[in-house]
Amino acid sequence: MIDTLVFDFDGTLMDTNNVIIQSWQHTYRTLTGHEGDLNYILSTFGEPLELSLKNAFPDVISEESVNIYRTWHKENYFDMIKLFPGITEMLQEAKDRGYKLGIATSRVEATLYQGLEKYDLTDMFDEIVTIEEVKKHKPDPECLFRVLEKINSLPQSAAMIGDSRLDMMCARNAGTKAILVGWSLSLAGKKIQDFPEVEVPDHIIETPMELFETF
Repeated sequence: MIDTLVFDFDGTLMDTNNVIIQSWQHTYRTLTGHEGDLNYILSTFGEPLELSLKNAFPDVISEESVNIYRTWHKENYFDMIKLFPGITEMLQEAKDRGYKLGIATSRVEATLYQGLEKYDLTDMFDEIVTIEEVKKHKPDPECLFRVLEKINSLPQSAAMIGDSRLDMMCARNAGTKAILVGWSLSLAGKKIQDFPEVEVPDHIIETPMELFETF
């Protein structure tokens, strides 16, 4: 029986897609004079920022590219983010049903809480693990295991809900259910049969409330 729901943040709970894409394009324009390939940018969703920027700009000192990205991101983040439709209602329903709720994310703590506080969601979650708290990142399950340990839950009684292939791999590696949100931008239009075994979700949900039909 599932008693614990662990969510990714970006692209799952919070629609940060535009601010992430525009932060990337600002970085590309600053460093190369032109915008980057959107498909590449989408392929980085879920990865630690430093790794993605290093791969995109191998000849640029990492601190420089990260600073360019994060400065623009920080200045525009609050005004550009919004919750996906139905998220607040889904979280409240989960609380009412007695589920333990967590977040396992590659986002930094400061902007994560800024987003949660904007929509008064901080108290919805029993535990939150951000990128600063782990040494290994998704698809390694360290962040997911840490959330489960903090709220005294077992992997077999938990579900990981995310929007990226790394989230699905993290869930698989941890032994939890893997649930992909159908509003994922990076995996838009994919069906379960389209995924390799190591990434395949147990379910794809098209609306937040469909989550409760998967258990």
